[in-house]
This record gives sequence, C-alpha cells and structure tokens, in this order.
Amino acid sequence: MSKTSAPQAEGAVETRGIEPVPDAERHGRVRELFPTWVAANISVLLLTMGAALVVNNGLNFWQVLICAAVASVVAFGMVGVLSVSGKWGGAPGALLSRAAFGVRGNYFPGAILWVARFGWETINAVTGAYAILTVLDLLFDIKSNNVLIVVTLLAFVAVTFLVSGMGRKALNVCNKWSTYLFGLFSILVLIYLIANMDWDAIFSKSPGSTAMLIAGIGTIAAGGISWVPTGPDFARYLPHAASGKKIVSTTISGAALVLVPMVLMGGVMAVSDPKLAGRNTDPMSFLGGLLPTWLAVPYLITALVGMLLINSLSMYSAGFTAQTMGVKLPRAMAVSINAVISLVGGLFMMLVAKDFIGQFITFLTLLAVSFSAWIGVYAVDMARRYRRTVRYHADDLMNTGRTSRYWYSGGYCWQAMTAWAAALIVGLCLTKVQWFTGPLATTWVGRNGLGWAATIAVAAVLFAVLPTPREGARQPAEAEAAEDRAPATA
Repeated sequence: MSKTSAPQAEGAVETRGIEPVPDAERHGRVRELFPTWVAANISVLLLTMGAALVVNNGLNFWQVLICAAVASVVAFGMVGVLSVSGKWGGAPGALLSRAAFGVRGNYFPGAILWVARFGWETINAVTGAYAILTVLDLLFDIKSNNVLIVVTLLAFVAVTFLVSGMGRKALNVCNKWSTYLFGLFSILVLIYLIANMDWDAIFSKSPGSTAMLIAGIGTIAAGGISWVPTGPDFARYLPHAASGKKIVSTTISGAALVLVPMVLMGGVMAVSDPKLAGRNTDPMSFLGGLLPTWLAVPYLITALVGMLLINSLSMYSAGFTAQTMGVKLPRAMAVSINAVISLVGGLFMMLVAKDFIGQFITFLTLLAVSFSAWIGVYAVDMARRYRRTVRYHADDLMNTGRTSRYWYSGGYCWQAMTAWAAALIVGLCLTKVQWFTGPLATTWVGRNGLGWAATIAVAAVLFAVLPTPREGARQPAEAEAAEDRAPATA
C-alpha cells in the first residue's frame, strides 16, 4: 500500500482528493463506466449540432449517421485508452500527467485544462438554465426575463455543485437512473419522429461534400475529446486486474448509445425545421415547437438532469485539476471555484452575449486543439510505461520536490514541454473560429477541421523522436510498495 494515503471508508461523500487510491481500496467495476459515459453525453445540444450538420454542412441522413458513429469511436476511443492509466496509477489524469511533464512542467498544460473546464461548465450551465426556462414557458406560460435568468442559472449551478461534491458513489447512482429515464424518453421521441417526419424528404436529400463530412466528424468529436484528460479520474478505483480492452469498449459503447441517436435525431429534425440550427440565443426552445408538450416537457426535464450530471462530472474532475495546480483546498471546496466561475460566465452569456451556438462551436474547436496537444504527449508516455512492472509511483506523484523521480530537470521534462508547446502552436495555426483565423487555416487540414488531429500527431511524433526522458532515482519506499503490487495487466 502506498504510504501517501491512509485507508478510507467509502461513504456517501467521497473525501479522497488527488492522492492515489491504494490497491486495497480499488473495488470499482468496469461496468460502472458505462452509465458514466452515457450520462456524459446526455445533452440536448447534440440535437442542435446534428441539425447543424444538415443545415450548415449540407449533409444527408447517411452522412450524419457516419459523422456521429465515427466521432463516437474516435473521440471516446481515445477517452477509453487513456482511462486505462487511471487503473494503472489509481490517480486522476491531472496528477498522472506529472509523470510525463514533470512536477513543475505539468502546471502549464494543467492551467489550460483547468481554464477549459471553466468554459465547458459555463456552456452546460447556460444550456441547463435555458432548459428550465423552456419548461416554465411550456407549462406555465412564464416568459424569460433577466431576473428569471439569474434565478434559474443560480439554481442549476447550485445543484451541480452539491452533486459533484458528493463524489464518485453519488455520481454513479445518479448516472444509472438518469440513463434509464433519458433512454426511455429518447425512445418515445424517436417513435414520435418516425411517425411524424417526412421521410421521403429526409432520404431524398442529396449528399454533401467529403470535406464537409470530415469537418462534421471533427465538430462532433470535439466534445468527446474534451473528456480525454478526465478519463483516468473515473477509472482510478478499478483494480489492476481490470481489463483495459473492456474499459475502452465500455467507454465507447456508453457514449455512442446516446451520442449517435441524438445527433441523428437532430439531423432529422432539421428537415422539418431548418431554422433549428440557427437559434443562436436559445438552443432549447425549438423542442417546444417541434414536439407536443406532453413529450417535450418530460424530455427536457430528463435532459436537464443529464446536463446537470455532465456538469457534475466536469466539476468533479476540475476539483482534482485545481488541487494538482496547488490549490490547498479539499476537493469538494476546490469544486466551488469552478461553480462560481461558471455562474459568472453563464450570466455573461445569457444577459450580454447574443450568439450562443456560434460561441459554443468556437469553444469546442479551441477546446479540441488545446486538449489534443496534451493527449499526444500523454499517449506516448503511456505507451512507454506499458511494459513496466510499476507504471506510476504513488509517493513520487505526490512529491513536488527535488527528490521526486518526476523532477527531471528543474521540475520540467523538456522533451514533453517542447512537443506540447510546438503542437499547440501548430494546432492554433490550423484553426479558424469566429474571432480568430490561423495562418494555416486555409490548408487542406485547416479547411477540413482536422487541426485537432494534426495537433495530436505533432505532439506524439515530436515526443517520440526526442530523447527518452530519464526519471530520477527510485525512492526506497517505492521499492517496498512495488513488492506488494499485483502483476501489471493492460
């Protein structure tokens, strides 16, 4: 057992922070990841994104299906693969990242991941607040106003904070039941669409260009890519014997179960209401006009629960990132920082900004590029650790001093930092969003929205060809811990 952490009883509220989970407390099961990744994709914004594939990208039914399926496998395949490191080290991804970047070098990508979490939580909070406003309008004819916007947003963020502060067990229970409820109402919506949509018009639509198809895959995949750095957080309670292949397959299947039909339904709805993708200020109200009230209201309520859980999962991981960045607070308290920022950012988006969907797509694009640089380095580091008996050393992960084996040179792994920084610059040069156009955005890679893929490739290749980093000397306590470890498995 690692000397960094004393055994803890697993109660309703999780008290463990970033410290690695000792082997004796690893009682998780791979199947618990399934509802986690189902819940992570319960977002009505996927309907709007699916509609955008038809309206903006000009894709037909089959191309939308291809976009959703490929994006699910690519994005959540990466989530699943990197989640395996969580069961290797029993720690959150933000902490394990120290082994790749160095105890000081990790602050740089960690800061970007943390800031990106603020944006993601703000987007989810705004979407959840709009869902509440739409339900109030449909049921009680209460129209939106500034006071009501503040109240609904505050309520959503407060509940999110409470759920995320409960920790892993509470999230698992909520994820399980939200999966059942959202699945039930999604089936009802699907049945309604099958019975009422103009399927001749849907299937007769001509296909869009290959370039728009590739760009569409990137847009849908961007949301999944944002979960890659947090994948290990939800696998850290798995025992060493847990199957890596099952972790990957469970992650992909859980995400695809929701993502594919949601995106496809959005594409189908766009044929009935082409203005669906153009509702820039309120992405939820279209459901009230497209679905009957008896179906729209319960569907929005279950989707609201799903969006709350997405934000709870994000805040849960953001608390770990904050602690890794040196915030000297318990995880539940660290989560409060993100809650306050998402509240302030949400008020700005709902009361000041005008183009919600445009900002959302811009955010996803930049998010994918910024996370992709980290993914490329982290993946190569994982590959190098694959055949080691002890892949991560718990005491050294928690040690931020010169005696840590992850100190490298002055606390920095210059190879990882070089690859990460170079890839990030290349990715931004290939990116075009509302208010920024990179100098390489007009190249084939840039035009097809593959900046995130190029960023991963550049980071991985550079880190792989640079001299392999040499870790510091092994600490005596680590040698004792290694003897107690079970044989390493993938």
